[in-house]
Amino acid sequence: MAVTDTDTPDSDPFDAIVDAPFDSALSERYLVYALSTITARSLPDLRDGLKPVHRRLLWTMRQLKLDPSNTYKKSARVVGEVIGKYHPHGDTAAYDAMVRLAQDFSLRYPLVEGQGNFGNIDGDNAAAYRYTEARLTKTAMHLMQGLDEGTVDFIPTYNGEEEEPELMPGLFPNLLANGTSGIAVGMATNVPSHNVAEIIDATLELIDNPHVEHARLMELFHGPDLPTGGLIVDSPEIISNAYETGRGSFRIRGRFHAAEAEKAEDKELGIERLGGGQYQLVISEIPYQVQKGKLIEQIAQLIADKKLPILEDVRDESDENIRLVLVPKNRNVDPELLKESLYKLTDLETRFGLNLNVLDASRTPLVMGLKELLQNWTAAQIEILRRRTQHRLDKIASRLELLGGYIIAFLNLDRVIEIIRTEDEPKPVMMEEFGLTDRQTEAILNMRLRSLRKLEEMQLKQEQADLLKEQEELEKLLGSPARQRTRLKRDLAALRKEYGEDTDIGRRRTTIAEAAPTVEFSMDAMIEKEPITVVLSQKGWIRGAKGHVDLAGSEDGMGDFKYKEGDAAAYALHAQTTDKLLIAVDNGRFFTLGCDKLPGARGFGEPVRNTLDIDAEAQIVGVVVHKPKGQLLLASSNGKGFAAETDELLAETKKGRQVVNLKGDAKFAVMREIASEHDHVAVVGENRKLVVFCLEELPILGRGQGVMLQRYRDGGLSDATTFKLEDGLSWAMGGKGDRTRTESDIWQWKVARGAAGRLPPQGFPRDNTF
Repeated sequence: MAVTDTDTPDSDPFDAIVDAPFDSALSERYLVYALSTITARSLPDLRDGLKPVHRRLLWTMRQLKLDPSNTYKKSARVVGEVIGKYHPHGDTAAYDAMVRLAQDFSLRYPLVEGQGNFGNIDGDNAAAYRYTEARLTKTAMHLMQGLDEGTVDFIPTYNGEEEEPELMPGLFPNLLANGTSGIAVGMATNVPSHNVAEIIDATLELIDNPHVEHARLMELFHGPDLPTGGLIVDSPEIISNAYETGRGSFRIRGRFHAAEAEKAEDKELGIERLGGGQYQLVISEIPYQVQKGKLIEQIAQLIADKKLPILEDVRDESDENIRLVLVPKNRNVDPELLKESLYKLTDLETRFGLNLNVLDASRTPLVMGLKELLQNWTAAQIEILRRRTQHRLDKIASRLELLGGYIIAFLNLDRVIEIIRTEDEPKPVMMEEFGLTDRQTEAILNMRLRSLRKLEEMQLKQEQADLLKEQEELEKLLGSPARQRTRLKRDLAALRKEYGEDTDIGRRRTTIAEAAPTVEFSMDAMIEKEPITVVLSQKGWIRGAKGHVDLAGSEDGMGDFKYKEGDAAAYALHAQTTDKLLIAVDNGRFFTLGCDKLPGARGFGEPVRNTLDIDAEAQIVGVVVHKPKGQLLLASSNGKGFAAETDELLAETKKGRQVVNLKGDAKFAVMREIASEHDHVAVVGENRKLVVFCLEELPILGRGQGVMLQRYRDGGLSDATTFKLEDGLSWAMGGKGDRTRTESDIWQWKVARGAAGRLPPQGFPRDNTF
C-alpha cells in the first residue's frame, strides 16, 4: 500500500489512493478481520481453555489481589481496570463475561465468586456492576498458579503501557472442565463441561501409555458433566464417536426425582403419590442452558392450547433447588407417556452440539479428538514444568552466587572491615583481593551489621547446602523426560484429591445412561377428543361447531347454519377434534387441516385460505375426513382417474401436496371415498352416458394422471362413484328428505374401463351426478 506524507502542505490527498482491484483489497482486509476474530476473540486456547477477555479478567482480579482469602471488591472496579488497561471493548461485554464466570449454572467450576445478584437459572439478568462485588475462587487460583515463576511469556497490552500473560499456566484442565462456546468467522466452537477427576484419570492413562486406544480413554472419561446435572441419553457408541472425531451431539434431558417420595422406586421416577390414587411428577434438574422460566412458559402454553390434554397444571415450587411439579389430568394418565410428551414438545430435552475446535500452541484453529486434545494439553504442561524448573534453577544460581560472597566475607571478616574503613573505594579492592563478582561485592557492602553474627554464618552454609541439593534434583528433572512425566503425574494426583468424586465440588452431576425405547404415541393423542361438525361454505369459509349437529333434518342436508350475504353451504360433515380433513382443489392439489385448529361456529368462521396456501383461482372440489388405511376415488374432467390411499395424501405443510397431474384445460373434479365392500366403479359424463366397470381395473397410485375411465367425443366427465354390484347403483332423488333410488339390474351398463357407455336408467338425475 502506498504511504504518503499528508502533513506536507504540497502533498495531494489523491496520492494516497491505491490503484488495486476492489475484490482483492476487500478479501485482504476481511482476512485480517477473520483471523483477529478467530484467534483473539472467539476460540479458546487449549492450554488454559480461556478466551482473551476471560484471561484478562482473571489477570486483572489477580492484580487487584482479589484472591479467596481477601475481601470482595466492586465489579465496576474490575471492569474499569479491564477495559482501561487490557481489553479495549465495551463495559457490557466485559461484565457479561465476568458474570458468566461466576454463575454456577453456567460453569461447572466457577472461576469468580460473586456477591450480589449475578443472575439466576430462571433467565433473570445480573444486577448492574455498581451493585455487585467479586473475587477469585480457589479454582481460578489453581488455573493461574505459576505466573510468577517464569512459566509463560508476557506480552504488551494494546497500548504498550502494561503487560499481560499470554496464557494461564496452572494445572487445572479448564478447557474440558468448564467448556466454552463461541462463533468466529467461518468456524465455531462448542465444548461442554466435564468432571475434573475423569479428565485427570484419562490424562494419567495417556501419560503412562501414549499409544492408548480411544476406547480405553472413554472407559475413564465418560462424557459431559454439566453444571445443571440432568441426563445424557445417547448410546455409548454415539458419545465415543463424538469424542473420537471432535464433532457430534448429545441429547440432554431434565431429571425427574421426587426426594419426598416414600418408595425408592418412586423417587427415581419422580413420582409423588397423593391420596385417592392421584400422583404428581417432580422435575429436579433441567437441561443445560435452558432457562427455567422459559421451560415453565412452554409447558403452560401447551396446557392453554390444549396440545397436552393429559396434563392439568404446572407449578414452580423451587427454592435454592429446582422443583417443578406437574399435575396430570387424572390418575389414569401413564407417567411415562407424560414424560415422553414433555421431552418431545418442550425443552425438557435438548441437543448439545459438540465441536472441539480450539487453538493449539501455535495459535492454529484445529478440531481435535479427545486423545489429540489431551496429548497437546499434556505437552503444554510439560513445557510449563520445564520453564518453571529452569526459572527456579536461575533463581538458585543467583542466590548461590550471593551466598558464596557472604561466606567469603564471614571467613575474612576482619580484613573486609579493614578495607571498608580504610579505603575510599573499597569495592574494587575487595573484588581483586577475594576474587568476588560485582554482585557479590555490592551485596557484602550492603549487609547490615546485625548480620555479622556467628549464627548467620551457620544459616548461610545450611542454606547453601539445601540449595545445592535442590539444584541437583532440578537439573536431573530438567534433563529427564521420564522424571518430568512422573512429576506431572504426581501434581495431577494431588489436584485430583481436591476435585475427587467424594468431594462436593467433584461429585458427578450428570448421569450418562442410554434412554429406554421411546413410548410410541401419536400427537393426536395429545388433543382432547370431542365431536365436531365441520362446515365449509361456497366462498371457502370454514368453521367447526361443537357436537354432531343434525344435518339430515335440513332441506339441503347441510344443517341450519348462517352464512355471509351472497354465500351458502358447500360441505358439512361430522368429525372429531382428533381427525384431519383432506381438502382437494381443482388444480389437483391436496391440503391437510387438523379439526382441532378450526375456528368456532359462533360466527361465520374464517377463510380456509388464511390457514392453507390455496391459490386464489383454485376451487375446492371435495372435503373428507381422513381415515387411516382408507382409499379415495380421484377423477378429472378429461375422464382420467385412479385410486389413492388416504395415508399417502396427508400433507406436512400448509402448501399442500400435488396428487393429481393435469394437462391442458383439464380440472380435478371428483373425490369420493371407496368403502371396503365396494367392487365396481360407475362413471357418468356430461353427455349423459354411463359406464360401469370392475374396481380391480382401477390402479392405486400415489400421484399421477391415472387411466382413462370413460371416453368422450364432446364434453367431459361429470361424476364418478364406487358401489357394490350386488346392492345395485343408487342415486339421490330430488325434493325434500334423504330419499334415494337403487337400480339393481345394472349388468347392461357393465363394460371394460374406458368405454363410451350408454344412457343411464330411467329416473337418473338430470344434473348427471350420483
